[in-house]
Amino acid sequence: MNVRGLRRWWVRLGQLAGLAVIGLLGLFDLRFGNFEGMSTAAVLLTLARIGLAAATVVVWLPLYRQGSRRLPVLALVVGGASLSVTLVLAAAHTQGSYLVGGSWGLAESAGLLAVVFVVVRRGEPRSATAAALVAGLAVAGLPLRAGTENAYVIFALIQALGAAGAAGAGLYLRTMATGRERAVALVRAEQRAEFARDLHDFIAHHVTGIVVQAQGARFVAEQDPQRVITALEQIERAGAETMSSMRRMVGILRNPEAAPDAPLAPLAGVADLAPLLEGFNGVARVPARLHVDGTLEGLPIEVSTSAYRVVMEGLTNARQHASDARAVDVFVRRTPQWLLVRVADDGSSSRAAPGRGHGFGLIGLTERIRALGGTITAGPGVTGGWVLDATLPLDRAVAR
Repeated sequence: MNVRGLRRWWVRLGQLAGLAVIGLLGLFDLRFGNFEGMSTAAVLLTLARIGLAAATVVVWLPLYRQGSRRLPVLALVVGGASLSVTLVLAAAHTQGSYLVGGSWGLAESAGLLAVVFVVVRRGEPRSATAAALVAGLAVAGLPLRAGTENAYVIFALIQALGAAGAAGAGLYLRTMATGRERAVALVRAEQRAEFARDLHDFIAHHVTGIVVQAQGARFVAEQDPQRVITALEQIERAGAETMSSMRRMVGILRNPEAAPDAPLAPLAGVADLAPLLEGFNGVARVPARLHVDGTLEGLPIEVSTSAYRVVMEGLTNARQHASDARAVDVFVRRTPQWLLVRVADDGSSSRAAPGRGHGFGLIGLTERIRALGGTITAGPGVTGGWVLDATLPLDRAVAR
């Protein structure tokens, strides 16, 4: 189960707990009511209170997208209806008519508090303010259905504080989520700029090679025709690789959802892994070892740079979170269709999963690898420690 699925599971568990609480409070409202001698109007108002409690569940139970326009409308309707019933009951009480059967509506109070929280957390900002205000007033006014004595006024103030607390909790979670979204968007924008620089460097490198080979072929055309054919084949391969990578990387730049994030750094690839590990061993107490299986020459530039960043992220995580590790092993294996990269340490495996915590390295790395058609996983190893695995396609036809 991924992080998003786990979060949704916890939300559903909290909702089930909320439903249980509202159900128990509803039974309390009915069980301890005084229904003797109630008029038809009183019975209808009692049923209306039970219906309003159920209506609040309909409002806060669904999982709304952020900025929902439908949620504030539903909250306004339910809050307005609750206020209307409160005004009717309060007016009847001042005229000496006892129309309240049971409590003033504890189940409805709990439901409206949940509505306030959800509408502040998920509602469209402008309409959510009015909806939360109406629902909050409805919560605060519920105890006045039973009378205006000091005890009921105190309960009204307590429920008003509860509504303010629910609104504050919703606003806090909303602010945290908005801040994280902005941070991720900023890092993604930085990554798009890095992709643009990578594209420029890559094209400049290959186009320069194509020009040099074409110039050389022109000079040796008469003396050695066979070398011209070889040069043309190399030009063809370089041109095809350039066009393929350019189309892929430009597609990433055009799609904001596919633009990953990573630290801004000069263009580096698998050829630079040995210096990277040497630099790591020079400052870290944990020795890093490089294991290469297969040739690493001729890799697509985006695959080479992404593999480098996988290793860089793995070493960074090992330095930060595995101070008790005795070694870090970097494995790079090339198959006919894939480049496999693994960074494994034998330290403690009690660290955050991908996408959790305050860092964005693994988030951006995951999106970068997926944009290329590969996969990446991070988690505890079978024999302990922590393992970062990435698979990168060498051929676009096998990219998933």
